[in-house]
Amino acid sequence: MARKRFGQHFLHERGVIDRIVSMLAPATDDALVEIGPGQGALTTPLLARVERLSVIEIDRDLIAELEARAAQDPRLEVIAGDALRIDYAALAKRRGPLRLVGNLPYNISSPLLFTLLGSTAPIVDMHFMLQKEVVDRMTASPGSRDYGRLTVSMAARAHAQALFDVGPGAFNPPPKVMSSVVRITPRAPDFEIVNPALFDRLVTAAFSQRRKTLRNAVSGFLDADAIDACDIDPMLRPERLAPADFARLANRAHADKASSGTD
Repeated sequence: MARKRFGQHFLHERGVIDRIVSMLAPATDDALVEIGPGQGALTTPLLARVERLSVIEIDRDLIAELEARAAQDPRLEVIAGDALRIDYAALAKRRGPLRLVGNLPYNISSPLLFTLLGSTAPIVDMHFMLQKEVVDRMTASPGSRDYGRLTVSMAARAHAQALFDVGPGAFNPPPKVMSSVVRITPRAPDFEIVNPALFDRLVTAAFSQRRKTLRNAVSGFLDADAIDACDIDPMLRPERLAPADFARLANRAHADKASSGTD
């Protein structure tokens, strides 16, 4: 039975499962890690494709079922714990560069993504089922309704590609929203970020009040003249800027602080 506190919606539709496995296209020797295996609907076809599969589960009842299965199939490794607190670097040291897959609970999806993208673990890619709204925001274009902090923050860390949408009927119990499968490939951005922490703070400030102009939204970092010196109109709203534009602003703010001797 799905537990509400874990945000569980178990995937059961065979066509969707097969499509995920097909797009993941695992090689037999991949260091594949499934986050939130639940009742094992995706676990079984994944095990058919790889020599070894690690699964991370927090629900004690499901852990017991998975461990019983692992006792019969030593290719399955069960890691009991919170996916937000797992040491992925240690796991990669033992297993090699990681490929991650899973139907993520909606309540931890964004924090988990940034935990993974901030990890020192070598991660080849991630194929996750997420709330469609989150995937739309991750992959939005500047100026669109969904474009915002998540889009820019993701662009600084990875390439995100929406693969396909999944309706509520593919899950038990059915969620109240549409879902999407996304492929996330960690990579350095194609623009320079001198101070990543400052970049994140500036982006957060820019989108904290969407109706503000850039001049007002990032006034704690740059004045209008400094924004203009970056070849960016200070009267624009933040959602009109590309991720590289935010990097230019953050780099200018960093240079200004360095020249003034402040942190």
